[in-house]
Amino acid sequence: MSTLIKQAPVAASSQRLVAILAAATFGIALVFISGFASPETLHNAAHDWRHSHNFPCH
Repeated sequence: MSTLIKQAPVAASSQRLVAILAAATFGIALVFISGFASPETLHNAAHDWRHSHNFPCH
């Protein structure tokens, strides 16, 4: 039983790290894709969002 208790925090912390890295990767990708998109359709869809968050797009 003590073996399970010692392994549980390691598994939880590694899962937490994976979740943090996945969220950070997704967030960074979202900012750069919407901020530096060159297709006109994506630019127009994200235009108001960029201005409301002070992201320079012009």
